Amino acid sequence: MKFRTLCIALAVAGGLVGAGPAAAQEKLTVWWVKGFYKAEDDALFAAIKKYEDKHKGVKIELSQYPIQDMIPKTVAALDSGNPPDVAYADVYDFQVAAKWAYDGKLEDISSVINPMRAKFAPNTVETAFLYNDAAKTRAYYAFPLKQQTMHIQYWKDMLGDAGFKESDIPKDWKGYWSFWCDKVQPAYRQKTGKRGFATGFPMGVDSSDTFYSFLTFMDAYNVKLVSDSGKLLVDDPAVRQGLIGALTDYVAPYQKGCTPPSSTSWKDPDNNVAFHNKTIILTHNATISIAAKWLDDMNNTALTEAQRAEAKKNYTQLIATAGFPNKPDGTPMKYRTAVKVGVVFKEAKNKARAKEFVSFMLQDENLTPYVEGSLGRWFPVTKGGQASAFWKNDPHRLAVYNQYMSGTTTFEFTKNYKFTILNNENVWGKAMNRVINEKVPVDKAVDEMIARIKAVAG
Repeated sequence: MKFRTLCIALAVAGGLVGAGPAAAQEKLTVWWVKGFYKAEDDALFAAIKKYEDKHKGVKIELSQYPIQDMIPKTVAALDSGNPPDVAYADVYDFQVAAKWAYDGKLEDISSVINPMRAKFAPNTVETAFLYNDAAKTRAYYAFPLKQQTMHIQYWKDMLGDAGFKESDIPKDWKGYWSFWCDKVQPAYRQKTGKRGFATGFPMGVDSSDTFYSFLTFMDAYNVKLVSDSGKLLVDDPAVRQGLIGALTDYVAPYQKGCTPPSSTSWKDPDNNVAFHNKTIILTHNATISIAAKWLDDMNNTALTEAQRAEAKKNYTQLIATAGFPNKPDGTPMKYRTAVKVGVVFKEAKNKARAKEFVSFMLQDENLTPYVEGSLGRWFPVTKGGQASAFWKNDPHRLAVYNQYMSGTTTFEFTKNYKFTILNNENVWGKAMNRVINEKVPVDKAVDEMIARIKAVAG
């Protein structure tokens, strides 16, 4: 057994591909989140087949799980000492990668990332440069795959039903939100007789849309919670004032009856559902999955011709994708990007092949089809992927492209891993619910939020 293991190790180290029975049995265990669209999974399957064709002695054992199952299953595998060799989930970045790196559970894959660092766009690979408390150093303990930021989507026909045109939409922060709530909603209800809501603001504590949306409002107020070195800045009075401004603006549509009452318990899909059902005119979402749903439908041969025609009309004519209005200080928004990362575990049984596979997946000829298979839901992390004509030939994707080209910022957890805990707790959503459901004043809810941030991340 030791001799066979040594032979395999030498073959891997030398870049050799064996043809014998032993090599044919070499396995690489990969866990990957289930794609949102068939095209996304098909691109992954194609990349895996391409890898296996190139490395004849290796068989990839792929397991796919829904997004909500990925972290529990991965944690269970880690606890049992039997993790997969490579794992990717859309929520690892928000919730676990930085903590796993801090605890020494991830393999340093700097040997994979460093040779290709120049190919990555700004504020992408930095998310994978994490601190290991055991090693007392930062290194690349994850690999960046794709990214997302916050967009606004609205129904142009519902806006028209209210008697307004897109050119009527203000560009200033206060005017923008007032327009939808105070002008569009009452006009829409009066002219259609329908109880539609102007906006759909996610506020459920079980929703990542809630904290991502709120943090975007916080960015509008130029709030910086943590320094580049990871030190908390929440004792700065300006930070407190900015949080009060952001929370005030975020809960205002609910308090004025401009977002559905159920939004305080929404989970991630619920604002999408409300939008598709046309019970809301506008929502903000961390991908363009709302529009892309109709793109998927219009190309779905399992649907009737009438259904596909309706989907095409929705995608090409009726739904708009846009950025946020200017900040309260009048400057353009700069968007925070969530860079989705995968990992190789320290206890992985086949780390050499795992790194080889990661390097393979990060090549543009393999990564770009996978990212584009999501129909615009994810944006590329490489300069080559971003230069693809795919992002210029469609108004929804062009809006995403323009947002990214205006520059991005990263999340707090890239500087202080304990913010993953705060995101898991959703202290932001809890503060909203304190104001809305328990009638706590905004400034008190903010003080409670700051106290919790200090207790967790201080």
